[in-house]
Amino acid sequence: MLKTSFGTLALAVALVAAPTASFAQTPKPIKQHKAWGAYSYKDARAGKICYILSIPTIKEPSDRDHGDVFFLVSQKPDGSAAFEPQVEVGYPLKANASVTVTVDGKNFKMFSQGNNAWLTDVSQESSLVAAMKNGRSMKVSGQSTRGTQTSYTYSLSGVTAALNEVTKCR
Repeated sequence: MLKTSFGTLALAVALVAAPTASFAQTPKPIKQHKAWGAYSYKDARAGKICYILSIPTIKEPSDRDHGDVFFLVSQKPDGSAAFEPQVEVGYPLKANASVTVTVDGKNFKMFSQGNNAWLTDVSQESSLVAAMKNGRSMKVSGQSTRGTQTSYTYSLSGVTAALNEVTKCR
């Protein structure tokens, strides 16, 4: 099981929010649920945004500096109950190369932009979230602009409780 303090994830959240610092306040920790933390912040455009975040238990290749790596699932800012999964890594991902998320053998394709990736087919967002809720482990694989194949393994322990937490966040 991943042992991560709520403070460590709060720092990670602050780093994730940094690119939009002019629009977002410092993220507020809501509650830690095993490997997944629930957070919220106020966005000047979208209002209150709630999301969950985890860090990988395994980073490969192990001899590389991956920077900060996170998997996030946020509420859509349109006020719906839908969630948007996202990957953020600490280096630029190769353009036009897909990123693959695998949950218990089921693959989901993502597209990259800079150091982030989102599902190529947004209609699969709810399927990925459902797979995460029912799964035990998740692996994210991609390629850096330097051509290095990377992969990250995440525990899904606590993901359902964390998602339930942000569902009642707004």
